[in-house]
Amino acid sequence: MKLTSNLQENLHALHKILPVGKSFDLLEKVLYIHGRTFYLYFLDGFAKDTNLEYIRRDIYALPKEELDKVHSAEELIRLGISSIEVSTETDIDEMVKALLAGQTILLFDNSSSAAIIDLRTYPTRGINEPEKEKTIRGARDGFVETIVFNTALIRRRIRDPHLIFEMMNIGQVSNTDVAIGYLSNKVDKKLLKKVKDTLNQLHVNALTMGDQTLIESINEEKWFNPFPKARYTERPDVAAAQVTEGKIVILVDNSPTAIIVPTGIFDFLQDADDYYVPVITGNYLRFVRHIIFLVNLFLTPVYVLIVRYESMIPSSLSFLLPDDPLNVALFIQFLALEVAVDGLKIASLNTPSSLGTSLSVIGGLILGEYAVKTGWVVPHTIFYMAIVALSSFTQPSIELSYGIKMMRMIMLLGAGLFGIWGFAIAVVLDIILLLTTKTFTGEPYLYPLIPFNWSALRTLIFRTKVQTKQSANKH
Repeated sequence: MKLTSNLQENLHALHKILPVGKSFDLLEKVLYIHGRTFYLYFLDGFAKDTNLEYIRRDIYALPKEELDKVHSAEELIRLGISSIEVSTETDIDEMVKALLAGQTILLFDNSSSAAIIDLRTYPTRGINEPEKEKTIRGARDGFVETIVFNTALIRRRIRDPHLIFEMMNIGQVSNTDVAIGYLSNKVDKKLLKKVKDTLNQLHVNALTMGDQTLIESINEEKWFNPFPKARYTERPDVAAAQVTEGKIVILVDNSPTAIIVPTGIFDFLQDADDYYVPVITGNYLRFVRHIIFLVNLFLTPVYVLIVRYESMIPSSLSFLLPDDPLNVALFIQFLALEVAVDGLKIASLNTPSSLGTSLSVIGGLILGEYAVKTGWVVPHTIFYMAIVALSSFTQPSIELSYGIKMMRMIMLLGAGLFGIWGFAIAVVLDIILLLTTKTFTGEPYLYPLIPFNWSALRTLIFRTKVQTKQSANKH
């Protein structure tokens, strides 16, 4: 619906949509200046009184004879509004969207257009280092829940005119701001078009859980797949580094994380600490992380096989076998401990911070000791499960660590129920799941291994030195 030059008709149409007088934070301010009537609409908490006062003073400072000649928002902006971020609008629905996003609407008589003034001051927390992605060295800032702050944190690191942030609104109810960031001279144009088309065609009521709701809405038909379809980060330096490599960053308002696409499984094995230390040290850290990744995946299923086929184990490795009788099948012990570890994590998250760590440690010790004494588990399962639980924290991505957990539990079930053949079938099923998994943009999850691209794979497996113009010319 379009505005008309009749102020009362415009106000009536606007009041039919907005709960003016019902919602305490939706305010209407009427100004009478030099015989003209002006209506200001804004949300309490977004617009400061001093900024609104500046608007009133700007209009009041216009001579009456000049104000009488103003018959459109464009003329009023040109002659009497000093605010920098101001635009015009003639569509009432777009005005409502702008208002509910925190902007201020200015309507006045004899004008078929409205002024949209951005006087927002965002409520936000401090830009602190993310708890999950701490580094030994490096920057200590992190994304917050305000999208314009997050784009500024990336632009602070990439001072290139090719860096572009495109804004769109997603959600029929929430109208959440979503920004797509990329370098126009490095991004894959087909990939960029695919991301834009996917987001534009997305039909969802609200992004209640921010970026996670966005990803789930796109991959709603593959909810059973545990592997993350995109990489998340709360570190601006990580997001900026990915953008410079030609990837796309998606920022969702009210979410302190950035979505990086496209992302395969090898991208999750990288960590910011690898690049804040010398090349040789970074490669050592990455090698350790890769070894622990494999141990985390195969340790408990392989141990179940060792105990099941103990007659084939040489005497020199007999210390690996449990001395106590197995009152409960070994694979069931491991599965129960998998659940118990996650239960302790949930309990720790919901415990006050002053008690969380001590409660988790005490709870783990008490439960472990009495589980062994009562015969539910043997000490070996406690020991190997502790290794698995601790090694999972070497993985920067929480989402991938749970995907690995699901793979490990499938192998535990196969090895425990059907022995070596069950284990082999479970491994094949896990590989098939990986092969059939696609990224957010439909790319193979195992790229650049499948399809094979050694130059791309090498930079993901090894920590390579920074490329300069001189080194690039040598190559």
